[in-house]
Amino acid sequence: MKDFTTQILSTPYVKADAHRALSEPIYSNAAFDFETAEQMELAFQGKIGEHSYSRVSNPTVEHFEMRIRAITGAPNVTAVGSGMAAIADTLLLLSYAGSNIVASRHLFGNTFSFLETTIKAFGVETRFCDTTNLQEVEAKIDDNTVAIFLETVTNPQLEIADLSALSVIARKHKTPLIVDSTLTPPTVFRARQFGVDIELISSTKCISGGATSIGGLIVDYGAFNWTHSPKLSALGRKFGPMAFQYKLRREVFRNMGACMSPFSAYLQSLGLETLHLRFERAVSNCHRISAFLDTHPAVKAVSYPGMKSSPFHELGLRQFGDAPGAILTFELASREACFAMLNRLQLIRRATNIYDNRSLIIHPASTIFCDFDPEKRAALHISDTLLRLSPGIESPDALIADLEQALEE
Repeated sequence: MKDFTTQILSTPYVKADAHRALSEPIYSNAAFDFETAEQMELAFQGKIGEHSYSRVSNPTVEHFEMRIRAITGAPNVTAVGSGMAAIADTLLLLSYAGSNIVASRHLFGNTFSFLETTIKAFGVETRFCDTTNLQEVEAKIDDNTVAIFLETVTNPQLEIADLSALSVIARKHKTPLIVDSTLTPPTVFRARQFGVDIELISSTKCISGGATSIGGLIVDYGAFNWTHSPKLSALGRKFGPMAFQYKLRREVFRNMGACMSPFSAYLQSLGLETLHLRFERAVSNCHRISAFLDTHPAVKAVSYPGMKSSPFHELGLRQFGDAPGAILTFELASREACFAMLNRLQLIRRATNIYDNRSLIIHPASTIFCDFDPEKRAALHISDTLLRLSPGIESPDALIADLEQALEE
C-alpha cells in the first residue's frame, strides 16, 4: 500500500489538463458551458459527471475531494465552506423536530453552541453526556436518537473516548456514529477501523497547509444501513449505503449553500502534500514542550494525551499511535498570571486557531468561551487559569526559550 504522501501526490485528475499542469488549476468561474441542451439536462439530473455550477460542484474542489477519498478509503467526500458547515449540514440532514442527538459534553465552543442553541430552535434536543462513560451514553439513546456525536480529542479539554466501544453501542441501537476528527488528521487516525460512519474535519486546521484558508470535510464511509434512519429510511431502501450522500449532494449541501471556494480547495490540496511532515513536526514539538512545562515551577498542571501521566495516554496510543493531536493545555496560578505570561511572549503568537505553521496560544475562557457564563464554563471544564497552546513547526528550542522567559515572574 502507498504511504500517505505518495497516495496524495499520485491521485490522478478526472480530466487531463490542456497544458499538463502538475497542480490542478483554479477554476474560479461560477458556471460551465454545455455543447447541447440534452447534455445540460443530464448534468442537472446528475446522470453524467459534468459540472454545471460551482456552488454544486467544481473541478478544483472535486480534485481536493478525490485526494481525501484516496487517503481515507471513503467512497464519499464532500468539501464545504468550514468545519462548522460540515457539522451543521450533517446534523441538519439527519435530524427533525422531536429527534435528539447524543453528544459529548466536551466540545469546541461553537459546536456546543450550535447543539445547545441553534439546532434546538428547530425542535431538536441534544443530550449531552460523558462519552467516556459507556453506560451513560447508552442510557441517553432512544428511538428518536439520530446520531452519537463527539470529537476524537476534545478541544480544549483533551479528553479521549473509546471509539470502538462507542461504535458497538451505535450498531446495537442502529444509530450512526459521527466523529469530528479535526485534532487527529488522516495521517494518524483511520476512522473506518474504529467503526465511524461519518467523519467531520475542519480542513482549516492542519490540512490547509498552515491556516491558509477556511474549509470543512464530510467523509461518509458508506458503512451505515440508512434504512434505520427515520429521515433517510426511504432513500436507504432505494440507494443503500449511498443514501446519505444522495440526500447531502442533491438537497442539503445545495440548499445550505456553504460550498468550498475553488481557491480554498487549491490551497488545501497543496496543504495535503505536506500534511504528514508538518503534523509530525508539530507533534514532536508538543511532546518536547509538554515535558518542559511539566517541570516548570510556575505551571500548576499540564495536559496532553501524549504524556504518560495523562489518563487518556493508553487509549490515545491505541487509536492514534504516539500522535494524539498536537495541542496541549497548561494552568497557571491565576487569570492575571495567564494574561501576564501571554503579554511577555515574543515568538509564540496570541491568536485563535490550531495547527498553523506558527505556534499559537490562547486563553479559552476569555475568548472562545467568552459568551458562556461562569457556571457554564465550569461545567465544560474551562477554567480561568487554563491556556491552550498549539505548537507550530518552529525550532522546539526557540519555542521553549520563549515560554521560559514568558513564565518568569
